[in-house]
Amino acid sequence: MEKENLITSRANPRFKALRSLPSAGGARRTHTLLLGAKLIEAWAQGPESARLRPVTWLRLEGARPHPLEPSLKVETFVLGETLMRDLAEAGSPPDHALLAALEPAPEGPLPSRVIVPWGIQDPGNLGAILRSAAAFGFQEAILGPGCADPFAPRALRGGMGAAFLLPMRRREILDLDEGAWIALDGAPGALPLERAPLAGRVRILVGNEGHGFDGAELPEGITRVAIPIRGVESLNAAVAAGIACFETARRAGLGR
Repeated sequence: MEKENLITSRANPRFKALRSLPSAGGARRTHTLLLGAKLIEAWAQGPESARLRPVTWLRLEGARPHPLEPSLKVETFVLGETLMRDLAEAGSPPDHALLAALEPAPEGPLPSRVIVPWGIQDPGNLGAILRSAAAFGFQEAILGPGCADPFAPRALRGGMGAAFLLPMRRREILDLDEGAWIALDGAPGALPLERAPLAGRVRILVGNEGHGFDGAELPEGITRVAIPIRGVESLNAAVAAGIACFETARRAGLGR
């Protein structure tokens, strides 16, 4: 049976800790807040390799306990409406929230299919890229410099739990392995998608929403690949990533 405590004051040391632990962002982040029952349930249903470690359950005063509460075997704190609103930084406080610690990033060799968002600044775009990659059988994500923080509470909410679908590691520079490294880039001279080497071990890079890889000095060994389009100048980064991930899955015969 979980221990349950009522917190009513902002001066409470435990409340101060609840606010401070998820405050660091990016590579310094150690904890995050899952706001709302739907997001907590999405986390609970995600793959084991991408999960967070639950630390503290938070319930709005007057709300009914959630069925997941006892199964997690963590301490529960009941917060007044004002405190829950402060914690969630939202006008309408959720009935439930979960403070969770990030598990260590994966190490060692990369799996067969990896998505590599590079400088994706919008949390919604990052969430859509991760969701598409997971849907088409990609097994991990590498987040490059300038990427949004996928575990920021607002990013988690905007991405509808996409950060729970894939294990992720951050990299400031690319250390290429023997896989096929593909940068989605519509610049002249890029290889058309239908001719791209998408068999075997594939790593697909998706560039910044505004300028992609324009002017970027990509390491030798990365193939620039263009998705044929007409009538528009470019595709949204998340749309381009989804098309490339689908084409990779199609060639591999996934889903047959």
